[in-house]
Order: sequence, then structure tokens, then C-alpha cells
Amino acid sequence: MRVVRLALVAAMAVAALPAGAALAPGVKAPDFTTQGALAGKPFRLHLNEQLRHGPVVLYFFPAAFTSGCNAEAKAFAEAMPQFRAAGARVIGMSADTLPQLQKFSNEHCAGRFPVATATPELMREYDVLLDRPGMTRTMSDRTSYVIARDGKVVFAHSDMNPVDHVRSTLAAVRGLSRN
Repeated sequence: MRVVRLALVAAMAVAALPAGAALAPGVKAPDFTTQGALAGKPFRLHLNEQLRHGPVVLYFFPAAFTSGCNAEAKAFAEAMPQFRAAGARVIGMSADTLPQLQKFSNEHCAGRFPVATATPELMREYDVLLDRPGMTRTMSDRTSYVIARDGKVVFAHSDMNPVDHVRSTLAAVRGLSRN
């Protein structure tokens, strides 16, 4: 009986995991327009407009004001001089409301990069939506994309641990500037 219960618990845990969330390199990144905040100030964010200035690191995070998301935002904020030197912009995305993101952009992003609202449709297009019956729609994973100026995904990194997102996306951006 105990073995059956353990097998059932393991099966339920696997079913709750995202199925390898990430768009494949070479795929055109879905364009979008949404509301964002930079240093607490709201603005309209359009991906294609951002790409006119160079590559974009688009990172999806589960929820503002949680320990992992706070740490990830701080790490991206601290690395902004390196991203700028490589010609890239960083945009954080979550399902949080604009007022939440306005506060988060000041407190944890240090006003150094924008954060924006992601609708369930956008999360689905970027393969980061956990939409299970009986559960709230939420970000399923911490996924970072590097999108080249031509709008194509050149790198994707999915991992709930925020530690490698900054390092790996910065390396991918630097690789673009060498090509």
C-alpha cells in the first residue's frame, strides 16, 4: 500500500512540472504590447520597438516580492552595466499587476530595467504558463530568452533556480556581439 501511495505522489509531482518550457532557438519570438514599469513609472512596452535598439533578454519570473524573484531582479540590476556594454536590454515579465510591478521596479530592480505584465495568452505563447484544472494560472517556470535584433530566439534557459539566468543570458548576448 505504501509503495502505491509513493508512486501516486511521484506521478502527481511529475504532472505538475512544466513540459520543458522554452521556445527553441531559431523560432521567431511572439511580438506583444503590454504595460510595464521602469523606476516606478508606467509605460507601454512593445517588444518590436525594444528590438530596434538591439537584442533583448526577456526573462519570465513567477511573482514579484518572493525571495527567488527578488534575488533574480537584484542580480539582473547589478549586471545591467554588462548587458548595456553588450548592447542588450533586459525586460522582466510576470503575471503581477501593474501597481505591483511599479513598486517592484523601484525596490528590487533598482530602476535599472523595466518589468511588465504578462497575460495568460502571452505566457502560453512563450511556453511559461502553468494552467492545470483547479489551479490558478501562474508562471510555471523561471525562463529567460535572448532575442536577437531580428526577433529570433537565440538562447533559452529554464530553471526555477534564479542563479544561472543572469550568467547564461549575458554569455549568450556577448556571443551575439562577437558574431
